[in-house]
Amino acid sequence: MTFVLLLAAALDPATIFLNSYCISCHGEKVQMGNRRFDRGPLSPTDLLAVSRRVEAGTMPPKQSPQPPPSKRQAFVAELAKQAPAKVALRRMNRREYRNTVGDLLQLDMDQFDPSSRFPRDQQYAHMDNIGETLITSGYLLEQYLDAAEAVIRKALPGKPPPPSRIWVFKDHFVQQKELDGARNKNKLTQYMSLFEHPRTPHYEGAYAPLHAFAEGVPADGFYEVKVQVEALHRKNPYDAKLFGIDPEAPFRFGLVAGNARAGYLQHEQPLQPLLADTVELADGGPYWLTFRVRLDAGYQPRFIFPNGMNNVRNVFSTFGRRFPQFLPEAERNVGPGIVLGRIAIMKYAPIPQIRIHQVEIRGPLDPPSIPASQRVLYGDRPFAPERTREILTNFATRAYRRPATPAEINRLEAIATKRRTAGIPAGTALQDALKAVLCSPEFLYISTGEGTGKARLPAYALASRLSYFLWSTMPDEALLKHATSGALLQDDVLKTETRRLLASPKSNAFVEGFLDSWLNLRSLGDMPPDRDAFGAYYWDDLQSAMKTESRMLMRHLLDANKCLHDFLDARYSFLNKPLARLYGMDSAIPSVGGHAFRKTDLPDARRAGLLGQGSILTVSANGIETSPVTRGVWVLENIFGTPPAPPPDDIPALDPDVRGAKTVRDLLVKHRENPSCMSCHRSIDPPGFALENFDPIGRWRTNYPGGKAIDASGELPSGDKFTDIVGLREALGRRKANFTRTLTEKLLTYACGRKFDAGDRPNVDAITSKISERGDGFRDLVELIVQNEAFRNR
Repeated sequence: MTFVLLLAAALDPATIFLNSYCISCHGEKVQMGNRRFDRGPLSPTDLLAVSRRVEAGTMPPKQSPQPPPSKRQAFVAELAKQAPAKVALRRMNRREYRNTVGDLLQLDMDQFDPSSRFPRDQQYAHMDNIGETLITSGYLLEQYLDAAEAVIRKALPGKPPPPSRIWVFKDHFVQQKELDGARNKNKLTQYMSLFEHPRTPHYEGAYAPLHAFAEGVPADGFYEVKVQVEALHRKNPYDAKLFGIDPEAPFRFGLVAGNARAGYLQHEQPLQPLLADTVELADGGPYWLTFRVRLDAGYQPRFIFPNGMNNVRNVFSTFGRRFPQFLPEAERNVGPGIVLGRIAIMKYAPIPQIRIHQVEIRGPLDPPSIPASQRVLYGDRPFAPERTREILTNFATRAYRRPATPAEINRLEAIATKRRTAGIPAGTALQDALKAVLCSPEFLYISTGEGTGKARLPAYALASRLSYFLWSTMPDEALLKHATSGALLQDDVLKTETRRLLASPKSNAFVEGFLDSWLNLRSLGDMPPDRDAFGAYYWDDLQSAMKTESRMLMRHLLDANKCLHDFLDARYSFLNKPLARLYGMDSAIPSVGGHAFRKTDLPDARRAGLLGQGSILTVSANGIETSPVTRGVWVLENIFGTPPAPPPDDIPALDPDVRGAKTVRDLLVKHRENPSCMSCHRSIDPPGFALENFDPIGRWRTNYPGGKAIDASGELPSGDKFTDIVGLREALGRRKANFTRTLTEKLLTYACGRKFDAGDRPNVDAITSKISERGDGFRDLVELIVQNEAFRNR
């Protein structure tokens, strides 16, 4: 190192701090956590990690000399100065693309996904909207072309809707080969039977499609669906565990979309939205139900039994042996085969089921003469070649979320002209130019305006950033109007628009997208729990219920501007009957109407806040067992805001055969004997141990499956000790300012669509200071994010 560099290092306050407090653990001789700080300027990754830990008080460790608070603050401020300036330039991710296409062309997207073949969006810290990681590959460019083709074809169907007609389906129903042998043998084809819920592995009577209607409806639109149903044997004399259903809960009946071109109609499909609210059935029948549903061309309604049996194959295989008294004497020795079991049981045994005797479909109902998507493109007048430039100007301006320039329109018009010169009809040539709009960077990338450096966003770019933050889609007409006038750059207008966007149902995209990113709820179900050990996860549809609980909590905090610390310690949540049962609160919610969610007090302090929710406890497990390391890392990343460094390459994975290790705690104690492991595990393990009383789907337990008692005690690097999850939550409560900072960082990262770095610390400081003065309201925090310089700058 030259004399000049040595002198600069000597005068650098950050280097002085590092030499005084950090080099003994991160220098030439020792590199705790695989980090070394004695070789010049810190990397951007180390800048952020060191800043977070010094500010949180976990560095230096408690047994080392401690700097006074003033030195900590000065060091963090110095690191912020050293962080390089960054500009966020990013493309839309898959969900934003779908939402934007739908809003741009007023298309219903629940049965249409032009992004289905896009590669999975790469993530940074579980966030799927970070510009640095959203790579645009050659393969993705090809898919953009195909998607544009599909979108324009959908928007311009090219023919008028067909006249309304009626389809009637009764008698001679076909279901699926697994059931039809027994149904034909017993002459039971005059109805279809639903036995299972739609989350079973075998789909045996989980879906009742109309195989005679495989072509689906002829056109997009609304249809009336009348179905004659019969609910049988909800109350029965058998052991309830055989079926895995709550005999006190009325049967529920639902309709989902299905498309024969997407796969087997009797199986789960990639796009199968619920077409109408599920209905609780009265016992008996048959009687008629009527639904008004929207279907895309080629789709049909399929019928489901959301709270049906868990595994009817098991019932068919074992019923005759377990309950022979319910079969005629000649049928009691049906043998071990499932085929004979089906025949006997479907004929004689009163097992729970919903029968469908007749279906009538009428439509399309009152279709518009001009589809909304075509009106968006052409207006109220038909296409004419001389309107090409007008149509392209209007469409490109909406697609680019700003006025399209004359040069841009010239290039688009040249595409249409070239195609017409080649003999292509004028309408088709225009469509090719419209597709070019959907493949252009101006559409695919979220604009930050022109210029370099961290200049202020222009009004149109600010409108887009706000809309993609809170709606995950393009700005609406009202927001663009404020951008056109320039009023959006005013603080009061920006605040008013923020509140308007949050009050819209479209802001549910923010709730879902942010929770998926912050808490990694997007991965819930990636490691599905074992069906034998955790059957309730499937028959009670807990995966969906868990996500709903977390989303409803965040929605409540937003709408009511409740304290953001309720994420940590709320003594209430939003539960349905299955979740209440999972949490040991079965009596809190009645079986009738039990599928509906309601705000529910939590008398048990162990369930307070996010750390007591099934979604968090399941996504931080592997579906078979729990790991204090995995859960501890989750807590450090998402609650403490101090993610640990990746383990060094030369550190082996935990060895289950460590000599003398009898429990997971013993195993980790042995693991920490390695100094390279100790530096991280002293932070990781304690919060992970605090969650060990929760099994892989969040049920409370006091012993491991083998019978060993669970020890949930621990000590945080700060010196806080606890004996269980309640104690850990109390320790978090004493450091609520740290959680506020973590949540602010996560929101700011998600809002700006770029990686957070040490240079953003002053912005975080400004936001956290103001939110504390305002009473820590969660909606207030979102508004402060939007008003902050980091959000309003490039």
